[in-house]
Amino acid sequence: MTAAAIGTPAKASRAHSTSSSGLQRLGKFAGPARRTLVVAFIVAIWQAASWAGWVNVQTLASPAEVWQAAVKLWRSGELLPGILVSLRRVSIGLAIGVSIGTVLGVVAGLSRVGEEIVDAPLQMLRALPFLGLLPLLIVWLGIGEGIKVGLVVIGVIFPVYLNLHKGIRAVDPRFAELTKVCGVNRWGLLRWVILPGAWPSFLVGLRYALGIAWLSLVVTEAVNADAGVGYLIQQGQQFLQTDVIVLGLVIYALLGLLLEAAVRLIEWQTLGWRKDFVSA
Repeated sequence: MTAAAIGTPAKASRAHSTSSSGLQRLGKFAGPARRTLVVAFIVAIWQAASWAGWVNVQTLASPAEVWQAAVKLWRSGELLPGILVSLRRVSIGLAIGVSIGTVLGVVAGLSRVGEEIVDAPLQMLRALPFLGLLPLLIVWLGIGEGIKVGLVVIGVIFPVYLNLHKGIRAVDPRFAELTKVCGVNRWGLLRWVILPGAWPSFLVGLRYALGIAWLSLVVTEAVNADAGVGYLIQQGQQFLQTDVIVLGLVIYALLGLLLEAAVRLIEWQTLGWRKDFVSA
């Protein structure tokens, strides 16, 4: 066999590998591209309905008017500080609430006694509509930053706790027996078996917590707010500016999508080995 004959399959293999990697790279952008196109399609329909008169612009501003309001508020210097204030509030609330929920989930998940102590009070509190606690929290925390962060904290605790607790209890007991046979101590069992096994459930709880966090912030920023996206919405309501109201809601949605993307990135980085079922 000649050298040329030997080299031909090798070249073909390299070409196939290059084309496969190129298709993989294109595949990574296909999902975000489809998501963007869906959103663009919805906005286009909304704008077309406004132009056609099917939607009353006095009650629901068109995307073009919302964009003009965003440009106006940005140039006046009101938009960016408001976004940063809301993002700071929800970030602090998430940090505190996720920390508390994680600690409670680990305690209740690892110990039968811990579950008996922690679970009943939390289930009782979870049965209450946490937004209904707002009047009582105002009495406790006042109408300043405390109430705006505190309600986010309360809303975030429950989904993190429930999913982490369930994730820990769902770890296969045979793995624990295997670690004992291998001489791994309790800390090693927690670090290498239990927490990695519960990590997917924890991320699910975190994604639920993000939605509840923004819901809580929308409510609390309507209480005597002097800054933040909720304050802009309040001003829009006062002066019947539906473009400003819709702009505030769109900003909430985009900030929520941004944090959701961050969680998806963590999931992709830490759980890349898992192959979820996806139908064609």
